[in-house]
This record gives sequence, C-alpha cells and structure tokens, in this order.
Amino acid sequence: MDEELECPNSSAEKRYFPESPESSEGEEDGLPACEDLELNPFDGLPYSSRFYKLLREREALPIWAEKYSFMESLLQSQVVIVCGEARCGKSSQVPQWCAEYCLSVRYQHGGVVCTQAHKQPAVQLALRVADEMDVNIGHEVGYVVPFENCCSSETILRYCTDDMLQREMMSSPFLASYGVVVLDDVQERSIATDVLLGLLKGVLLARPELRLVICTPPLLLGGLSALYGAVPLVEVPGGHPVEVVHLSGAPEDALEPVLRLVFEIHHSGEKGDIVVFLACEQVYNPRIRASSRVRQPISHSQAEARKRTLSPTSSGKLFRLYSEEFASRDMRPLKPAEVQEANLTSTVLFMKRIAIAGLGHCDLLNQPAPESLMQALEDLDYLAALDNDGNLSEFGIIMSEFPLDPQLSKSILASCEFDCVDEMLTIAAMVTAPSCFSHLPRGAEAAALACWRPFLHPEGDHFTLINVYKAYQDAALSAASEHCVEKWCQDRFLSCAALRMADAIRAELVETVRRIELPYAEPAFGSRENTLNIKKALLSGFFMQIARDVDGSGNYLMLTHKQVAQLHPLSSYALGGKTPEWVLFHKFSLCENNYIRVTSETSPELFMQLAPQYYFSNLPPSESKDLLQQATDRLAAAAKGEQPPSEKCPETTEQRCVLQ
Repeated sequence: MDEELECPNSSAEKRYFPESPESSEGEEDGLPACEDLELNPFDGLPYSSRFYKLLREREALPIWAEKYSFMESLLQSQVVIVCGEARCGKSSQVPQWCAEYCLSVRYQHGGVVCTQAHKQPAVQLALRVADEMDVNIGHEVGYVVPFENCCSSETILRYCTDDMLQREMMSSPFLASYGVVVLDDVQERSIATDVLLGLLKGVLLARPELRLVICTPPLLLGGLSALYGAVPLVEVPGGHPVEVVHLSGAPEDALEPVLRLVFEIHHSGEKGDIVVFLACEQVYNPRIRASSRVRQPISHSQAEARKRTLSPTSSGKLFRLYSEEFASRDMRPLKPAEVQEANLTSTVLFMKRIAIAGLGHCDLLNQPAPESLMQALEDLDYLAALDNDGNLSEFGIIMSEFPLDPQLSKSILASCEFDCVDEMLTIAAMVTAPSCFSHLPRGAEAAALACWRPFLHPEGDHFTLINVYKAYQDAALSAASEHCVEKWCQDRFLSCAALRMADAIRAELVETVRRIELPYAEPAFGSRENTLNIKKALLSGFFMQIARDVDGSGNYLMLTHKQVAQLHPLSSYALGGKTPEWVLFHKFSLCENNYIRVTSETSPELFMQLAPQYYFSNLPPSESKDLLQQATDRLAAAAKGEQPPSEKCPETTEQRCVLQ
C-alpha cells in the first residue's frame, strides 16, 4: 500500500481507470517522482524522458478530460460513440485508451484495430501513437494499408484502412483477433466504412465481449443513433483555435489560385508546413459503366475535417478558396455516401463472400441505388462469379481472394488456362498502381517521347506496361543503390513511386496465387502465342469494355452504349500514330475530353470466342453487333470446313457519331 501511495502509476488498474481525469497531481515539473522505477506495461521497459514530454502534450488535448467517462462507458457497453470535431485528439488518444482496456483484461479477447478512410493518415497516426506509447513501430503498434503490412505477432494496436479490415473479414468474419474495433473517419462515408458499420451489428451479437467505438463529428450522430440505437455518447469540446480565411468568389480554375496562394504564403516567410487539398471528384453511372469527373463543392463536414491536418497542439491558418456566402448557400452538410455514387461490383462480390459465414445482412446508413446493385449483380453473373442460385461460384470465391477489381481477378484466373499468369500479374499490378508515365513536361515533350518510344509495343498499352515493368526490374537489380533506381526513372520521365507500388502489388498477387495454389507457367513474353494468350486472358475479364473506331479517324464507340471517346494522348497507339479498329480498354471516364485509357487491339473473332453468349445476346442492336455476328458465322463455317459466308453491308446501320 505504501508503495502504491508513493508511486500511484505502478498499479495497472489505477493507471487505466483513474479516479479523476487529472494526471499531474503530486508531480514536480510535470514528471512523476518515481520516474526511474516506472515501467511501460506494453513492453516492460522503463519509460523514456520523451514519453513524459509527449504525455504533457496529450494532456493538453481537448479529449483528455473525457478519458475517465470514456473508459467507464467502454466497460459497461458494447458500443460507444465519441463525438468531436477535427483536431480534438480522438484519432490518436481513443485507440490508446482501448489498448489500455485490452491490457487490463490481459488481451483475452484480442487487441485493438482502428480504421482510417485513407492510407496516409493510417500510417502517420501509427507512427505518432507508437511514439506516444513509447514503443517500436511494427511491434506493439503497427499499421496495415494496401500492399504494405507493418505489423507482427506482438502488435496490440494496429491502424489500417477501412478496406483492409473489410478484406480481413473474409478470412476472419467475426474478427476474432480483436477485442476492440475503432471506426474512425466515418464522416468520409467510404463504402468500406459504411459496410463495416452495417456488418459489425451482426458481429457484436455473435461476440458479446467485443467492443465497438465509433468516432464521428456531430453531424452524423442522428444516422448512427438510428443504426445502433441508444448507446453511450462521449462528447468532446472543440480543439485549438484555427484562423479561417475565406477568399471571395469561387475560382473557375481549380489549380491556378492554389499555386498563387502557396507562393504568397511561402514568400511571406511564415514558419510551418503547407497542405493543399485539390478538387477532384468522380459520380459513377451504372447505365454506361463509366465514371464522370464532376467538380462539385465539398460538404461542411469535409471542410471541417480539413482542420485535422493542422497540428493538434498548436494553432494554424486555413485558407478556403470560396466565400462565406458560397459556403452557406451551396455546400451540403454532409458528404454524399460513396455507396450511392460508386461502382458496387467489388462490394457485392465481398458481400456474397461474407454471406458464406452467415453475415449476409447489412444495414447501411444510406441505401445504394437499386440500379447500381442490379448492374453489379449482372456484371458478376457475366464474369461467372455467381451460380444459378445467385450465390458465389467456385470462380467467384477465388476471384474474391484477390485485392483487385473483379474483372482483373477474372483475367488472372483465365491466364491460368492460357499459360500467361506471370504476364497477367504484371499487367494487373501496373494498371492498379498509379500511372507510371508522368504528364508530358512542358518544354521537354520531345525528350520524354524519345525516352518512352523504346517501351512502346505494337500490340497495345497492356504490353507496353509489361515492357516498362521489365525494364524497371532490370534497372533495380543492377542498380548500386535506391538513388540509382530513382535516377533511372527520372531520366526516362517515369514515376519511380508508381513503379515501386506496382512492384509491391505484384509481390502480393504472386503470394495470393501461390497461397491458393493456382498453376503458374514460366513467362514467355514476346512470342506470338504468348501475345495471343494475353489478349485472350484480358478479354475473359474485360469483354464488357470493347470499343470500335466507327469512322476510321479515331472516334471509338463503346460496344454497350452510345458514348464516344478517343485514345488517350499517352496511349502507345496515339504516340505511334496507329488507330486499330477494335480495342479492349481498361478505363473510361466522362470528362471534358472523353478518353479510353490503357487500350490494346483485339478482333471480333476473339471477342466472340471468349464473351459469354448471353452477354452478346443482350447487346443493343447496332452495326457493331452485326459485325460480331458475321465473325461468329465465319468461325462456325471454319469449324465445319465450309466456305465463310460473304460479308454484306447491314441494311440498317447505327448513326455515325462525331465528337463535338
């Protein structure tokens, strides 16, 4: 008892469940009298002096005064909502307190996982929290983000992106490794977070010992209360003051005023860092299976979240490139839910997979459009991911193992049949990572094109990407240092960061292929047979993304609708001055200039061999469909050894489309 009175922090119970939120009573100069004797309960080592310095900063956060009430609520209830504005400290402190809770029950139910909507905050928070807890990153505290895992068997608190926790549920539907799940960034309304909010209701019923903490701004309280009912609410006062400066009028150009302001701040000589949020949004249209680049005002909740990037322990300045009148008149309270504006094919595939474990029912804060759900189910049916009862087929189960778009997953499965798995994995990694081709630098266009020309492949962009990746691999193997690799990329106007990410993605895909024991043929890139096999594998997944040059001048009409686009200027065909009649494309988005991106030449005969017959039957009548039918007739005649029928011009042809 005497020892506990002299050193109150030596008692784990008193450390984690203090009688009052004040923690500095009885200390001199902010440091405990028994500093030399106090051990970190998470790793058993003495606390460093930096721990106490950071502890004083943590105690200054607005949320610190709510620690006692939060811990009491966590003991007594399965679900706790923490409501606070940006910069109050909830993203860094609440997960630490949850780790203390798990420690107090000796981790008998697992550790803590905290989700973030984006990769960068997840990594930054893990680094900061490891510092505050005085432990090593990757050991007691870690992070898991797409294609990067910085955790170990010792990790008791991990930060991750919401989509990574969603993927973890495929192998562990009831999240048996965790005693507390913290859902942060719910105001971002990502699909993964909304799905987790819905699924965790069922997980909580199956695991009464599990705790769920939801961190939210005040504007979402109503929806969360409707979803989870009456649960304890911990409200946090606002953070440190931030000076907000509104600029008059909404600029037409999104980039120029930002650059001008950045240079003005820089020349002012003020200390500190500058963070810029650029305008870029995408509204998915299920009818045409394409995204549209639409610039629209952010919501009030997003505008307030921008303050989070400023230091939580000091004031800052926030410049808003719109007027206060614009904010009050044109900005919505909340960001629209992504589930109402995005392609749901991957989400429906996940829900079908998770239903196998009995978690198929999912209440969402906002319901997706029925049209989007029907399109997703239709696409999965075309890809052979569903059986006759609408459940996952064997193909669908394997497809769900890959952290990719279902069309890419189907192409990888097809590549097993066509002996081109190695090449298809490279393509999948390169199209999933950001583009490796930098924008043509002003004043150096000719030099960039000269550097890219050796990579260009006559068969199309997918093959060009393989050339680039193989050259990058060779450079990395022969380079003396990482700096040499960066210089190699810089000299060729290639993005080293994008190629590094593609390398990491490919490594994970290779691991997945080996884990599920798919056949893996030796690479044969460059042979005529291999080229044809790669096209067959691509068509097996992307037969819904075919376009035809309708007038011989590069105006490509989508097979499934009346949208017209042109080859992207950085396409190998555009750079080489070639316009094939039929192309398979990876991406199409509606914008000021409609472009199809990552294209490779194909043929009607290949399409008719590999596209499902019922997909072809559902195509709208058109000249393109007539040409495909002629290709089918030729294939049938060739199979019987007959003379192919003569080609006649169709009596009714579709209206020629011309770009305005």
